[in-house]
Amino acid sequence: MSVSLSSGGIFDIDKQTTRIDELDGLSQSDGFWDDPDAARTKLQERARLVQSVESYQKPWQRAEDLGVLCELGDENPDDSDTQEEIQDEFKLLKQELEQLEFQRMMSGTEDRNNAILSINAGAGGTESQDWAEMLLRMYLRYCEKNGYKAAILDQLTGEEAGIKSVTITIEGNFAYGYLKAEAGVHRLVRISPFDAQSRRHTSFASVYVYPEVDDDINIEIADKDLRVDTYRASGAGGQHVNRTDSAVRLTHIPTGIVASCQNERSQHKNRATAMKVLRARLYELELQKKKEIQAELESEKKSIDFGSQIRSYVLHPYRMVKDHRTNHEMGNADSVLDGNLDSFLRAFLLSDQNTT
Repeated sequence: MSVSLSSGGIFDIDKQTTRIDELDGLSQSDGFWDDPDAARTKLQERARLVQSVESYQKPWQRAEDLGVLCELGDENPDDSDTQEEIQDEFKLLKQELEQLEFQRMMSGTEDRNNAILSINAGAGGTESQDWAEMLLRMYLRYCEKNGYKAAILDQLTGEEAGIKSVTITIEGNFAYGYLKAEAGVHRLVRISPFDAQSRRHTSFASVYVYPEVDDDINIEIADKDLRVDTYRASGAGGQHVNRTDSAVRLTHIPTGIVASCQNERSQHKNRATAMKVLRARLYELELQKKKEIQAELESEKKSIDFGSQIRSYVLHPYRMVKDHRTNHEMGNADSVLDGNLDSFLRAFLLSDQNTT
């Protein structure tokens, strides 16, 4: 397996605008759709670049508009509607500038990429499996609130409730840059809904986050290092249930890394998607090796073990969510479980900036 990387600045607007023009030219050229997958990748790149340029330009435009509005407010100080509009626009400008600063902190090669997120229930049977499903809902709600497109690739349901494991793709600008903060073990403390005696239980689930690998990152996987298994996709049944062995599981023999997909209608598409997940995981493994080597050279090796507990969600005897890496906490646990993760992601990024 070989890996090569490329990078660029987040707010190099001139460079990004030039690249958008190049992609516009390519999309209008003959034969652009001869390779549909490559064409879609380029269009996705264009969409991400346009979003990045607009996120940079939008606050400047709003600031100009706010300046004009303030002049009107000075001329008509008793106009309550204008004064209220000024306050509203100022709040929006502040939010946009904070978001811009948030993105500035993400300068890693892979931060702008789509993300692949996996959740695995810990020991504890139904309790942990239910917790894993709660985490899945939390991340799907986060994606919905932030305009990300999420799709479930592979899911193994529990015998009684919840899920044993699930893998989802998350498409959108900086998806990996934001969600990399979620990698680790998540702990839940609550009165169990599955316990007839209403006792307090502690459950664990692990979350892994990988950057989706761009085409300009070369990862070679030899055929001899790959085992391919097919099986019948699982599901709730119904007229659209897959009745053929179209689901695909790929095993990278040297590392033991497994990737599977069952949500596509054909074995060919499932294999292609599973291969995308496998490439992402191998890329992440290579990045971790590089981080370990760099840390050893600097004699200040940081923990990069995803197996360490990172966050606790306490629902009884009090309600609070606390991140153990940053000590950031929030009393509204229901809001966090409903996908409001921004304050935790921001705290992690700030703390990561201070330690690098």
